[in-house]
Amino acid sequence: MAGVDVLDAGAALDALDLDAVRRWAAAATTALAAHRGEIDALNVFPVADGDTGSNLLATLRAGVAALAATADTTEDSAGALAALAAGAARGATGNSGFILSQFLRGTAETARAGQPGDAATVAAGLARGAELARSAVVTPVEGTMLTVARAAADAALAAATSEGAAGPATLRDTVDAAAAAARSALGHTTAQLPRLAEHGVVDAGGRGLVVVLDALATVVAGGPVPTSTPIPAAAPPARASGRHRAPREPVDPRFAFEVQYLLRATADDVAELRDGLAAIGDSVVVVALDAPAVAGRTPARPGPEWKVHVHVNDVGLAIEAGLGVGEVREIEVETLADAPDPSARPHPRVEDETSHDQSVGTEGGVGTAVVAVAPGAGLAHLFDAEGVHTVDGGTATPPSAADVLATIRATGAREVVLLPNASVVTGVAEAAAREARRAGGRVAVVPTRSPVQGLAAVAVHDANRPFDDDVVAMAEAAAATRFAEIAIATEEALTAVGVCQPGDTLGLIDGEVVEVGRGLLAVAFGLVDRLLGVGAELMTIVVGATAPPRAGELVEAHVRGRAPWTDVTVVAGGQHDHPLVIGAE
Repeated sequence: MAGVDVLDAGAALDALDLDAVRRWAAAATTALAAHRGEIDALNVFPVADGDTGSNLLATLRAGVAALAATADTTEDSAGALAALAAGAARGATGNSGFILSQFLRGTAETARAGQPGDAATVAAGLARGAELARSAVVTPVEGTMLTVARAAADAALAAATSEGAAGPATLRDTVDAAAAAARSALGHTTAQLPRLAEHGVVDAGGRGLVVVLDALATVVAGGPVPTSTPIPAAAPPARASGRHRAPREPVDPRFAFEVQYLLRATADDVAELRDGLAAIGDSVVVVALDAPAVAGRTPARPGPEWKVHVHVNDVGLAIEAGLGVGEVREIEVETLADAPDPSARPHPRVEDETSHDQSVGTEGGVGTAVVAVAPGAGLAHLFDAEGVHTVDGGTATPPSAADVLATIRATGAREVVLLPNASVVTGVAEAAAREARRAGGRVAVVPTRSPVQGLAAVAVHDANRPFDDDVVAMAEAAAATRFAEIAIATEEALTAVGVCQPGDTLGLIDGEVVEVGRGLLAVAFGLVDRLLGVGAELMTIVVGATAPPRAGELVEAHVRGRAPWTDVTVVAGGQHDHPLVIGAE
């Protein structure tokens, strides 16, 4: 499917069938590969990092790979479009790749099971794709790929509903109109976006979308993919060379890093995340990774998994935002080409009576320090042994923001990673971090919800590693650690698994009650079995101050009996809130 030779010339298609979808995917991939250099050279927005063509190609290749992987089970064009869109979304790279994946998703959502796509269906798909692409971007900008997509969609809808002397519009009429409108809209992007006008270029993402639509038009027409020529700007400024290569200087110096990750969270939490990321960065795009619903089949329920993209200066804040609403994994961080080093820029400073001489540390201090809230003396000892600065969290009430801030300042470090180790402490930690940042320090909160997540994060900490890289590694380690807790009910309450009475033993996994029983060990064994059921290479059992004698030893024996290959460690944590805390990595 990688070469043009799959595209034999033939009669124009009346509908987009399974074979046509496969040929379109192959043709578009081949065409993007041919024009990657040209598209990369056009890339000046949102940053001049020269990778739009590469990102579009990587995204489409991921979609084609998913299409090939499902070849034996795909029965029609609707299934093929769904596979193509889902693969593209999961493999999306960069702003343009995310937008392309949503454009493809729209074509899948309007397809009908068992029915090839006619002119009306394809037009509706292009319109839905343009809508999804725009909704995925937190701050849409005109003169970009979004503008080109909307122009193509509008033209397709108009063509599909028109009727000429020869009768109703054909599929070829519809896709030809879409491709022509996209090309026209692309030529006008130069005048719509000042950065494009400054360099005399058209939008790079829009150019890529034109390539994809040209490939569709060619497949529908029954011909081979033509060698397209670069499209000039509407009115490029005079220059010695007619080439449209963007100068290699930073266009937007505000953000130095591109962060992407997969997120498992609810739709409501994702809405909150989008707003949070927009407050700290730019180019925020969040897309769903559930399989597109196909008409005529059981609709896909909204999936809990998302892919997130943002440009920021503080990688830790971007990851922290995701961890604050759900489970983060597969974090990717890229330095934006030509972007300035954020550590070289002066930190913002608030001049008030509390700001003087209260920076996080000094220039001669350690590069990166870790501060952890320890809810027990044994846990504090474990963190201390790893060089971590601890805040006492073993009292009946959480530590105050002032307590946490004092410990941050006592580290003498300019850069600090903060581990709250309990959901109720996360807000306190964030408040302390904000105050420390006002004084000139870099503080990242990795919102660990349990001490075992904090221990996992500390295990991969490297003070000599660049700060943002260290935060990423620690966040990934924490996110990969599931945690179970034993608690004793103090009053009657309704839980997710039934009513509990005072004195009942509650078993929680990742903060949710999953078992209610009378015997602490029986509930603990049940929690272990649940954790082992999803796989665990390493298990840590933290014994609290109120645990019965030999509780840790007995739980360890249960683990070894069920999963002898699992590495088990038992430690005395001394925490008072949970007799047992169990971590699984």
